[in-house]
Amino acid sequence: MSNGLGLITILISLLAAPALPAERALTATHTSPYARFGCTDIEDVHWTKGFWADRFELCHKVMIPNMWQILADPNISHAYENLRIAAGLAQGRYRGPRWHDGDFYKWLEAAAYVYGQTKDRDLDQLMDQIIEVIAKAQRSDGYIHSPVVIAQRSGRSDAQEFKDRLDFETYNMGHLITCACIHYRATGKDNLLNVAIKAADYLYRVYKDSPEVLANNAICPSHYMGIVELYRTIQDPRYLELARGLIEIRSMVKDGTDDNQDRIPFYQQRRAVGHAVRANYLYAGAADVFVQTGDQRIMDALQAIWQDVTYSKIYVTGATGALYDGASPDGSSNHKAIQLVHQAYGRPYQLPNITAYNESCATIGFLMWAWRMWLITAEPQYMDWLEISLYNGVLSTISLDGKRFFYRNTLRQVDDLPFELRWSDKREPYISCFCCPPNIVRTIAEVSAYAYNVTPEGLWINLYGSNHLSTKLAEGSIIELDQHTDYPWDGRIRFTINKAPAHPVSIHLRIPGWAKGARVAINGRSSDRPVPGTYLMLKRSWSSGDRIELDLPIEPVLLQAHPFVEEARNQVAVRRGPVVYCLESVDLPKGITIHQVCLPADIRLKATFMPEMLDGVAVLDGRALALPAPQADGQLYRRMPTSKPRPVEIRLIPYYAWGNRGHSEMTVWIPVR
Repeated sequence: MSNGLGLITILISLLAAPALPAERALTATHTSPYARFGCTDIEDVHWTKGFWADRFELCHKVMIPNMWQILADPNISHAYENLRIAAGLAQGRYRGPRWHDGDFYKWLEAAAYVYGQTKDRDLDQLMDQIIEVIAKAQRSDGYIHSPVVIAQRSGRSDAQEFKDRLDFETYNMGHLITCACIHYRATGKDNLLNVAIKAADYLYRVYKDSPEVLANNAICPSHYMGIVELYRTIQDPRYLELARGLIEIRSMVKDGTDDNQDRIPFYQQRRAVGHAVRANYLYAGAADVFVQTGDQRIMDALQAIWQDVTYSKIYVTGATGALYDGASPDGSSNHKAIQLVHQAYGRPYQLPNITAYNESCATIGFLMWAWRMWLITAEPQYMDWLEISLYNGVLSTISLDGKRFFYRNTLRQVDDLPFELRWSDKREPYISCFCCPPNIVRTIAEVSAYAYNVTPEGLWINLYGSNHLSTKLAEGSIIELDQHTDYPWDGRIRFTINKAPAHPVSIHLRIPGWAKGARVAINGRSSDRPVPGTYLMLKRSWSSGDRIELDLPIEPVLLQAHPFVEEARNQVAVRRGPVVYCLESVDLPKGITIHQVCLPADIRLKATFMPEMLDGVAVLDGRALALPAPQADGQLYRRMPTSKPRPVEIRLIPYYAWGNRGHSEMTVWIPVR
């Protein structure tokens, strides 16, 4: 009898469970007319062990609950409390930056994605609780923005929508809409999706009635991506009209700025300028619009801007936004045209090290842009850059314990600077501008979404890490495989086919641009020699038990910068596979500083995996040279000392792991001789 009741209970729970939508990917491009690929659903890829499995587990067990405690504590962040006040569930005034709602929605998106992979019931219940509050914080007309809603609740007559373009209303709503799409795909529930639909309908009405208002309120335009993703989710043609229109109406902006990329119409832009977060969000959103519309004017701009960035404005770590503050166009003969920019792209090759700004959100914006360019073009360069940004620019932001964060990401950390720089020089548990930490957490949660793509003819493998894949190809047949590897520390990658269609299927392996001498074998037999910077196509009828072996030669290489990058002239950076390395002062012999170390051009660096160090990393050991200690006596110039350098043993660690062993100095670029 008890077994029968148990079966009935299970059946009732299954019947009560919401139906999942047909497409459940992070970026739902299966029906997008100008996407070259479909994307895997949230539950299709599960990390099983190693690098990304460890980080996903930390995200689930530490990052998400830790950040919830921060966001829910009114004595720290006030983000959730703002929503509760806007909902009429608490008394008080708005506190925090105007984009605080968006910070909260980014964290909620991370929670939704993790739930989609883990089916963690506690997360599901927590999200339902939170969504009730968000729904109550929304006005009946769909408008939702805590600072204004709270002010209107208190009866302030000056509380108006879109009064100040720096209120970040559309930014917050954009993150809400994107979060709602992911939540719907992960859970099948439409409680947050209904909030997003009301918000999008509100934006659509503003677009139809007062397009210039919406054009002037597109600071850091996350709503471009959000509106496109909502269109993909429910196929309401108004949202496609709105997405297309959001690009068009940028030409309506009066007194536009380079800082917000609206001095000139988007279609005419060919260079990356201004605030790097706003820029990269714009470029990612515009790419989304192209995926749905095929407007060639958008791609003409994006491809030119991409080349401007990757040829002259991006760091070796995949980070962007070199300047704390600057001028644009810098050096113009027309002084009246020069404007202030901040957290910004600078001139070509203007890539300082000590004063590198590199806001974490800018790197994530670049990653989202790269992903969409890959979906559009199928050009491997975009996935190469995505991987570089992911392992270096993104991961460097967060501490190894998942609880502390950088806002800016320098490439050279030194003590006793004679000037002050904004933001802490160490990772902090809370930052007053809390936009980056939840952005990092959602990115780490969602890495599996970038690992594979599908087409009617087969499977594309983009990122390497031990995982299990079970997905449908674009024509509906199922393919399942297991990937086994210790990447990025080891270049040996093994795939075992568990299930495949009866007909021939192509499996495409990404061969990174740095992987010279890569080798591939199928069931022990060598295949064609792969070409770096391409995808190798393996087409055949696959059987259960078939094995693919990919060997990527991961060796340390010395990288030099373009000669116009003055702060890296006569210096090198070290990269091994996709991982950029750095020299940290805690690894130097006593009495030697990072200022003294010089690498011989023929240095031999030995890689050793250290499982107990920095949560498991491959370190690089070698013999370098120690120059005479520089004199800090106040003189600006002095005669060069004639004493010879002496040998010194050094150890390099992955850049993302620096700053996890107490106070230290650090450098990525090291003099070479």
